Amino acid sequence: MLMYEQLLAPIKEFLQCETPEPWIEQAKKPENLQVLLTDHMVCELKAAQTAMWLIRKYAVDKDSGDALLAWLKPFEEFIYKKHGSIADLAKANKLSKAIVPKAQSQYGQDLVDKMVLLIKEELHHFYQVLEIMHNRDIPYQNISAGRYAKGMMRHVKTHEPDTLIDKLICGAYIEARSCERFAKLAPFLDDELNKFYVSLLRSEARHYQDYLELAQQISDVDISERVAMFGQVEAELISSPDTDFKFHSGTPASF
Repeated sequence: MLMYEQLLAPIKEFLQCETPEPWIEQAKKPENLQVLLTDHMVCELKAAQTAMWLIRKYAVDKDSGDALLAWLKPFEEFIYKKHGSIADLAKANKLSKAIVPKAQSQYGQDLVDKMVLLIKEELHHFYQVLEIMHNRDIPYQNISAGRYAKGMMRHVKTHEPDTLIDKLICGAYIEARSCERFAKLAPFLDDELNKFYVSLLRSEARHYQDYLELAQQISDVDISERVAMFGQVEAELISSPDTDFKFHSGTPASF
């Protein structure tokens, strides 16, 4: 566990608050496992969608953008329309072509490479959660989105390149919080889920760093103030009362 403590140290320093104990108390209840796993699975897809949106908007040509859309389509069809099956998704995490930056893109190969790897890993995690649910006879049911991501995005600036920089910083906080919650929750789960959540720590820790590095590369000025501002917003969402229990919800108010 020493390795994971070292892995988590910069994440704990980056986040401005820890997950409140009342959230952990709710999350470890067996009756909340279905919503926890379902929301986790949907969050993995949303993370992949965010990365795809960033690449398509800022970095690649139409052909590459279409290939990205086709890559995510089976997963989106499953979540939003309940089309397809776990067997279909087992074969779906493949890109049809190489994704390359468009000639006039000022953001380049690094954005493409980091985001394509992130998509691949998030879709793999999506399938892993679905497989766990399938093996436990936990049905997938649609759930509403929580307040967390919207609460962060409300503070994103509306002019470029600040919009992109802010969205990358938001992505960093979402990934870091996911990593922190996997670590917090793992000790209270059964063996299979414990091992699964611990296995996710390394990739999630790298994801938050990738987002931050990209944000600083794109910005002409130091981003520390924006990072700190979004840290305050994120901490408020996590620590303030929240009546809706989700993977990234705040302190349980009432359920």
